[in-house]
Amino acid sequence: MTEGESVDGTGGAGTPGAEDGAGGPGRPASGRRRRIVELAIVAAVAYALDLITKVIVVERLEGHDPIEVIGTWLRFQAVRNPGAAFGIGEALTVVFTVIAAAVIVVIVRISRRLYSAPWALALGLLLGGALGNLTDRIFRAPGVFQGHVVDFIAPAHFAVFNLADSAIVCGGVLIVFLSFRGLDPDGTVHRD
Repeated sequence: MTEGESVDGTGGAGTPGAEDGAGGPGRPASGRRRRIVELAIVAAVAYALDLITKVIVVERLEGHDPIEVIGTWLRFQAVRNPGAAFGIGEALTVVFTVIAAAVIVVIVRISRRLYSAPWALALGLLLGGALGNLTDRIFRAPGVFQGHVVDFIAPAHFAVFNLADSAIVCGGVLIVFLSFRGLDPDGTVHRD
């Protein structure tokens, strides 16, 4: 493939009309809509799984002894985390709330030129995870925009995390991989 060529061979970001919402020549708008639907489905599944597991953890595990899943290697243990991943920045809860909201806005903006299925998956995971933790920050104690995130997956010798964190990390790793491969969200491949 040449620089600017899309994975499907239809041109790419340099194709006239590719940004006009109609898809441009050879780039039907239905392709972009399909990728946005894929992104939304992945985000909804990641968000729902995170929300459901946190509800179960709060109802059945908070205030109780941890559950050993794989001996001492993996436990489920309810933890309220005011900071970012791995408990970093506990005094910056409001800042992390703003960052999560900004990530969501950026994903929505990128989705306007989304023609790549792998990017739809990556951004969907990132969006679902960001929404999961943002929901905690808005609606959980101690208050609006200062809520503590519910974490519960506790591997031995590692930080406690949740499914939203897992989705964010998986989405981020996939984005790095796609970037190294030269695949852009609009489906074009560039070689540096």
